[in-house]
Amino acid sequence: MPPRSRRQRVVVVVALVSVLAVILGSALLPYVSRTAAPDPAQTEAPIESSTASAIRPGASRSEAGRPILPITDVQPRGFTNPPPGHGKQRYLDQRIAWSDCGDKGLQCAVVKAPLDYAEPDGQAITLALAKRAASEQPRVGTLFLNPGGPGASGVDLVARFDAKGLERYDLIGWDPRGTGASTPVVCANGKAMDAYTSVDISPDDAAEEAGLEQSQLDFGRGCLDRSGALLAHISTVETVHDLDLLRQLTGEDRLNYLGFSYGTKIGAYYAELYPQQVGRVALDGAVNLTDDKRISQLDGFERALNSFAAWCAEHECKLGDTKAAVLDSIRDLLRGLDDKPIDGGRAELTQQLGLTGILAVLYENEEGWRYLERALEMAIDDRDGRYLLYFADVYNERGKNGQYGQLQFSFEAIRCLDSPEDSVAKAWREADAKAKRAPVLGPFAGADLSCPLWPVASAPKLSRITGEGTAPVLVIGTTGDPATPYEYAERMADQLESGQLLTLRGEGHLAYSQSPCIRRYVQAYLLTGAMPTAGTRC
Repeated sequence: MPPRSRRQRVVVVVALVSVLAVILGSALLPYVSRTAAPDPAQTEAPIESSTASAIRPGASRSEAGRPILPITDVQPRGFTNPPPGHGKQRYLDQRIAWSDCGDKGLQCAVVKAPLDYAEPDGQAITLALAKRAASEQPRVGTLFLNPGGPGASGVDLVARFDAKGLERYDLIGWDPRGTGASTPVVCANGKAMDAYTSVDISPDDAAEEAGLEQSQLDFGRGCLDRSGALLAHISTVETVHDLDLLRQLTGEDRLNYLGFSYGTKIGAYYAELYPQQVGRVALDGAVNLTDDKRISQLDGFERALNSFAAWCAEHECKLGDTKAAVLDSIRDLLRGLDDKPIDGGRAELTQQLGLTGILAVLYENEEGWRYLERALEMAIDDRDGRYLLYFADVYNERGKNGQYGQLQFSFEAIRCLDSPEDSVAKAWREADAKAKRAPVLGPFAGADLSCPLWPVASAPKLSRITGEGTAPVLVIGTTGDPATPYEYAERMADQLESGQLLTLRGEGHLAYSQSPCIRRYVQAYLLTGAMPTAGTRC
């Protein structure tokens, strides 16, 4: 999985994908697709292979709980005084002051929300939002958008979102608490993140395993030292309360919402917590909200890699003339990077960064696979890791100045507050099991140690999510989705009492952005409330 904790991106990936265009064999023209990631509560399936795991060095593994640390007394950017008044009403009495920003008629604003909804007269934080006003009449209302992550920017999404077909809506995106231009999680950056995203996540001995765990502890402490109490108040439940606050501030009686990947978790939680306020809600790339552990995100990426390998062999690529041969080439590359990283231009391409670069492009469908083919050929045949490192850098949001995007911090902080995981030993056992189920990627993906070693306790978990009494909810899944396997969409549609499934037969993460057929059904539902016929596929 991508980088170390991002390695956990196979655990919950932020869909930050790029495609490399090779012009005249040298120029890089990136096409960047920012989507969202699934829920941190990913799961494992029964072990189907007895093949020995390649990631168990045999070190002592703790069953102890999280290494909880005292909350530091720091004031992250965006901590502010609450608005005038008392209780929750002081926040409902706010007025949204929109002002022009960016281009093409985009408007931006900032509102306040309580850090802790149980103490609305205490510390306040800020929420940034952006709006693209309806350009056609009659206006239908407000449609809230979320790109997922957790931690991706809704403000950025609205700025680039193709509004065609939804021109009768005011489109609003917001940066959830802990992210982007809202009060953000802050962690160590620069060289510290270079080391964090390059560390060996599939250790071969006890010393490497201890180093991996220490790097995760250091990352968490760096976030706590810079973010303080914010780290205890960025759960999905609290984000849902923020979303309902925004709904009321925009004057909407019901919530109309289009959420992607992790954004489907926000939508499903909203349906559970505010069922009577649900309007038209569409959820694309559903995450797993059940306790069903038969399919993990790593399984989804292993499937996608197999599909890529078959496609590559059929197109006579240089990686192999059969699917098995292509997979062997990729396995050999990743295995070799463990001891002998290759030149990547700005830095060496390590095993983790190579894995991250591969996973990044697997978010795309067949149109993007030719770039992965080229990048792998360069790494294998020419020992040139520049293209895979480029993909990894885009995925990790590493800028040319060596600084990493804020998403890299909010991603871990939000998912680990939501996650109940607190056992390093359990994480390694699960990694062993996944390595046996996913024989190509699994041995290199490592264990998800971020949450078991996170310095903040888990937030309370919703006991159930059924959305009882809500209006119909449209759930969209893609059969070949690597980051949010199709089974998750099937489960969410069954789990939500009013859920109905719409299916895209295809590859890649998310359906709305790549399928005109899916867009027609989703837009018809959002504009008129008309659901597609049960069992509809595109």
